[in-house]
Amino acid sequence: MTEHRAWLQLASVPSLGGSRIRRLLERVAPAELCSLPERELLQIGMTAKQAKSLASPPMAKIEQALLWAEQPNQSILTFDSPSYPSLLKEIASPPPVLFVRGNPSWLSEPQIAVIGSRNASIDGRESAYQFAASLVAADYVVTSGLALGIDGQAHAGALKGGGATVAVLGAGLDKIYPARHRELALSICEQGALVSEFWPTEPPRPQNFPRRNRVISGLSVGVLVIEAEQKSGSLITARYALEQGREVFALPGSIHHPGSRGCHALIKNGAKLVETPVDIFEEVGALTECVKNNQIDLPLPQPENEKLPFPAVLANVGNEATPVDVVAERCKQPVHEIMMQLLELELLGAVTSVPGGYIKTRRG
Repeated sequence: MTEHRAWLQLASVPSLGGSRIRRLLERVAPAELCSLPERELLQIGMTAKQAKSLASPPMAKIEQALLWAEQPNQSILTFDSPSYPSLLKEIASPPPVLFVRGNPSWLSEPQIAVIGSRNASIDGRESAYQFAASLVAADYVVTSGLALGIDGQAHAGALKGGGATVAVLGAGLDKIYPARHRELALSICEQGALVSEFWPTEPPRPQNFPRRNRVISGLSVGVLVIEAEQKSGSLITARYALEQGREVFALPGSIHHPGSRGCHALIKNGAKLVETPVDIFEEVGALTECVKNNQIDLPLPQPENEKLPFPAVLANVGNEATPVDVVAERCKQPVHEIMMQLLELELLGAVTSVPGGYIKTRRG
């Protein structure tokens, strides 16, 4: 843990990014760098504020993080850890420290990021779910940001498909955001990993999410965008992907739907138009047996043929917004239990939340 302590000390220095730390460590080891007097830190290029911060680190915060990493299924990866994902090391400013809950080995497996709008349409949610299930069937890890909408459906589709999924957070791992995805986050820990460059108790802040987005693309060999408005976090992630030399894919949609405009803009600027998972496999390596055998199509999974849970709840959600308390009254169950059941049905793509309640999707 001594080495981790030094890396955490470096990570606590304000405005000292991964690329700058990497250059400093070309001269000295982390522990040696942390023990240098302020005058020498100034001589090797640190600002006065950075040198003072490194000389007076927040030891209570560091010790708390070390204790966090001693808990089961939790770990800290530093830039020189053997298990630090090599693909992420290639980006311009890699995080010096990653906090991981789950199996960190998934971070080094081939990953496809699936991202998109928080306010996705029913078709967009279903596409995210089904594409994710097909990607894990081809032995890719599905990576996303745990957000509502496309992100959540991508994680859920990967889990249902029996594969692994990685969620990159814009907050500390003890501050799961959004709160509605806490149960989903627990499932991801068991079948993949949660990862963040932010300290475990760091709350979600607006400025964290662009930083989170560069990690999503940095971990992945390609990024699939499913529904995005022209000014959105998904397009920030796509821009990072292009800067990092990753493949960018976009799912087209209706010209009348605002959520399609971002994808169409990406396609106009060179992103590959995607209609099936095969379009992705052909570009990043075609790792499935179907593609190797020159089969022209890899069918999307058809989860609508599976038996869905909570049939009573599903039967009482209509094609128009049905309030939660109305569903609870019809089912003669407490509202909090109905909420949990609706959340699971939403993750399965059977219902979707809208203003005023829930509606049933085509799958439901």
